[in-house]
Amino acid sequence: MKRRDFLGKSFASSVGLSASMWLPGSLLASELPADITELSSSALSAAIRQRQVSAVEVMQAYLQRIHRYNPVYNAIVSMVQDDKLLAQARDADQALARGEYRGWMHGMPHAAKDLTAVAGLPYTSGSPVYADRIAASDSPMVARIRAQGAIFIGKTNTPEFGLGSQSYNQVFGATGSAYNPALTSGGSSGGAASGLGTHMLPAADGSDAMGSLRNPGAFNNVIGFRPSVGLVGGSDPFARSLATSGPMGRNTEDAIRLLHTLAAGPVADQPMSLQDALPGTEQFNALNLQNLKLGWMGNYQNYLSMESGVLELCESSLGSVASAGAVVEPVMPQFNMSDLWQCWIDLRNAGRVSYADLYDNSDTRALLKPELIWEIEQSFLLTAKDISVANSVRSRWYRELNRLFDEYDLLVLPTAQVFPFSKDLHWPTEINGRQMDTYHRWMEVVIGGSLAGIPVANVPAGFDAQGRPMGMQIMGRFGEDKKVLEFAMAYEAVTGHLDKRPQMVESA
Repeated sequence: MKRRDFLGKSFASSVGLSASMWLPGSLLASELPADITELSSSALSAAIRQRQVSAVEVMQAYLQRIHRYNPVYNAIVSMVQDDKLLAQARDADQALARGEYRGWMHGMPHAAKDLTAVAGLPYTSGSPVYADRIAASDSPMVARIRAQGAIFIGKTNTPEFGLGSQSYNQVFGATGSAYNPALTSGGSSGGAASGLGTHMLPAADGSDAMGSLRNPGAFNNVIGFRPSVGLVGGSDPFARSLATSGPMGRNTEDAIRLLHTLAAGPVADQPMSLQDALPGTEQFNALNLQNLKLGWMGNYQNYLSMESGVLELCESSLGSVASAGAVVEPVMPQFNMSDLWQCWIDLRNAGRVSYADLYDNSDTRALLKPELIWEIEQSFLLTAKDISVANSVRSRWYRELNRLFDEYDLLVLPTAQVFPFSKDLHWPTEINGRQMDTYHRWMEVVIGGSLAGIPVANVPAGFDAQGRPMGMQIMGRFGEDKKVLEFAMAYEAVTGHLDKRPQMVESA
């Protein structure tokens, strides 16, 4: 079979995935080699394994695209030199010729979020404090990705220490949205999402405490998936963390593949890890939407301020889901949402004690952004009673969500309270005239999923009149990651928002 004929196929036979999995009908740009970058990571994986495209061709195509567009979007930082990457790609081709297949990411370019260590690459965490730090070894997550054959081409941009849903820092600057590089890509996985949306990356890893996989997914029209806490191992083996790593994909199929790579499974040094292995990729099939019951939380009956148009876009998309047979009903949790916010603030600030050494040193404190300094200082004011009360509120919230999941299959919220805004603005200070009293209050909509530790997928909700993308959070019961992702697969089929590609902007 000729390469061009192969690339024109739907790749329904992609290795390791069920043929029933929904795949886009149109996967290609019009010409090679640039069209290689239009392949989903699942399709690219099949093309490389079946030797219809070489890893060298793939690397050349991605490098060409990155050099053309990354100066404008600033998604990928700390790039490895081209000749070194092409040498690694040649090695991948030679290995495959010998019958040595490393995994589904064999020969594929990958850039890890700059909050995780990749051996030999800069590891700045977006902070001038660590501007010159080089990682001595791979993080466990990176090691799992490398074991699947990926070639690390650099890092993806992030705000300082991942704080804030706007990916700017003093080391590399700000990252632009794939759909308008003058606007923010969101954060903290903003470089990852922009790299996906611009097709400068085939897949991307990220992490999420306060929407850091979801908000960038919405602002770049890609899938961002926050797994159940414990599915992907964390840094503290005993903590029920607010944060977790997770996958991003151009479509749900790609996110599922990468999730299987990131998920550690039961491991000895992670006693809080989920003990049931994630079902194999071949077991994922789009949900039957007929009579599926969705609880639409909207803006919590006006508790949350939202920019005009956000709710309308989400409700329009839910209309498509309802037309396919699902039942969509408005629902309001029986909960004081102000209590939930205070719970979030106290638990989040408690984690900032880990930065006390940087704060106590006057030289490093001068390099920290004001928002981090504020959070560190807030952590010093917390008492044991504050943390006890916060944990009690968190437990009550988890029980309330479980009560709702007894009635609804899934719960739905907008992913953000505002559309992408200027990347020169650090954070919105007001929404519809309501003042934001902290630098992260404008992303309050995401804390419910984070506090509960449940699986949440961002799915695209469409675009406003200015062409700005928005997304919705699809939340499932703890441990029902498969169900959430299978809904996302079905959602793709009835909405088609992922088919809309950005008009790319080149540097002058």
